[in-house]
Amino acid sequence: QVQLVESGGGLVQPGGSLRLSCAASRSISSSFIMGWYRQAPGKQRELVAEITPGDSTNYADSVKGRFTISIDNAKNTVYLQMNNLKPEDTAVYYCNARFSLLNLWGQGTQVTVSS
Repeated sequence: QVQLVESGGGLVQPGGSLRLSCAASRSISSSFIMGWYRQAPGKQRELVAEITPGDSTNYADSVKGRFTISIDNAKNTVYLQMNNLKPEDTAVYYCNARFSLLNLWGQGTQVTVSS
């Protein structure tokens, strides 16, 4: 069983940047689709970005051009670089790993964008 641990959340001013990290307990690069989701208060969890084993990426329209997902296979870690953050980006961000019938989640990390 793969375990996912997120880090890097916090409080940032509008226009600022944060980098989220998701460390997996074992190798993930060859099999899993890795993604970042977020859930704001009173809203459903939504896909922010994902990356496939072939390094194809997919982004929500609301973050295109501002967020970048990447993977470091040697460290079994997935990153989400978030630039030009907006108050509407405020949410709990969750790491996700999908492979076949497996659908795994991290515990989440809070991102708050506020002046």
